This record gives sequence, C-alpha cells and structure tokens, in this order.
Amino acid sequence: MAASKIKKGDSVVVRSGKDKGRTGTVLQVLPKDGKVVVSGVNVAARHRKPTQANPQGGIDRREAPMAISKVGLADPKTGKATRVRFETQDGKKVRVAVKSGEKIDG
Repeated sequence: MAASKIKKGDSVVVRSGKDKGRTGTVLQVLPKDGKVVVSGVNVAARHRKPTQANPQGGIDRREAPMAISKVGLADPKTGKATRVRFETQDGKKVRVAVKSGEKIDG
C-alpha cells in the first residue's frame, strides 16, 4: 500500500457511500488496511449486554473505519474535496491541494 496522503487531524469530505457529502476530522489512519476513521461519519451501533463495568448495557455508537478511497481532503479555500500532490518549498516536502494550489500543512 502506498503512503497515505491523508493524515490524522485532517479535515475530509466523504465522496461516496451512505454519508456522501458529510465532512469530519480524521481520528485515526489505518494504513495496513487502507482505512480511516472519521468523526461523526460511518457511525455503527453495537448492542451491549449489561456487564460489571457497564451495568446498564444499552446501545454503543461509535465511528467505524471506512475505505480511504471514499474520502477526499477538504480544500482549505473552498471546503470541497480535492486531490493532494507533494511539492518542495523552501527545501521542505509539503502537501498541496490540487484544486486551489493552497498549501495544506506547515
């Protein structure tokens, strides 16, 4: 699997699936699986039995991993999904949004 152009803390837009068009922040990147966990997107509900740690039990909602190909980095200028390219600026390798040409980090 190639190095991911999406990193933890990035703002992303979902490009396909049931949550298409929703935005969120990347909580976790799973490069071996090619997946990301995005806050408030792809929320799965798990029914939990009562235990000693959780005597009430109930429904546990949490974000599930989704394919990294389904999300695109949010353009810093427009907020829409964009592709990412790498450029060298001042001797440093930086990520740049393809649509607007804006520098993404540092």
